[in-house]
Amino acid sequence: MSQINRSPSVRTFKRYSRKTITFVITAVIAILTVFPLLWMLSSSFKGPTEVNNNNLIPSAPTLDNFTYVFTQVPFLSYMLNSFIVAGVVTVVALLFHSMAAYALAKLKFPGREVIFLAIFSTFLVSLPVILVPLFILIKSLGMLNSYAGLIIPALFNAFGIFLLRQFYIGIPNELSEAAILDGCSYWQTYWHLILPLSRPIMAALAVFFFLTNWNSFLWPLTITTDSSLWMVQIGIANFQSQYSATWNYIMAASTVAALPTIILFFVFQRQLVESIKSSGLK
Repeated sequence: MSQINRSPSVRTFKRYSRKTITFVITAVIAILTVFPLLWMLSSSFKGPTEVNNNNLIPSAPTLDNFTYVFTQVPFLSYMLNSFIVAGVVTVVALLFHSMAAYALAKLKFPGREVIFLAIFSTFLVSLPVILVPLFILIKSLGMLNSYAGLIIPALFNAFGIFLLRQFYIGIPNELSEAAILDGCSYWQTYWHLILPLSRPIMAALAVFFFLTNWNSFLWPLTITTDSSLWMVQIGIANFQSQYSATWNYIMAASTVAALPTIILFFVFQRQLVESIKSSGLK
């Protein structure tokens, strides 16, 4: 009888133990994730540390670091370049990727699967592998030190086509067939039916494309020697090389650069999660 009476309590203890362990692991991961951001934010408001009688005296919080970043360095120009490149790439890539994904998901034509496999295989090729031939191509086209050189190579992204295709496969074929029977062309079906239905996934991809191009570093560094075309990540790297001993300025610049990405994530985090669920990426 005593064993029978103890069994529910044992099961309850095991259940609460698993919940406690899960909570502790999640809390540790959250702290490890948030701590660098909090340290960066707190450091951005600190002034230069003073030394008095061999003792370090922390300075009071100040906004002088941000003032210095925006007045002594063309940081607004760096951010404007990043906004232009990231914004144009996001809009144009979403348009072309959605059209390609619609064709690969809903239209039947010879070689459709071969084309999709060829696009999907580009996942295996990273930017450093094609950096030299891509640079030679852009140079031969006369697009070095230009917005075209920053934007055009970044337009193609196999991940966007793959994710949109998976989403369009989940849309019933009866909807597009009914639109065609009503007299709509393929373009009208895509524009008036498919695009409105794909707003959640498009919003999530817009965030992904924007953040990727906002944080791009290697390609802009490779093709831009004109400082007026530097993007924000190159500006921070150059800022760090000049003010390596003054971390308060570097942290202020990093905080300003991180704000748009943090705001976008918190605004569109629900769309990001829902798009991954609806696209079959478990």
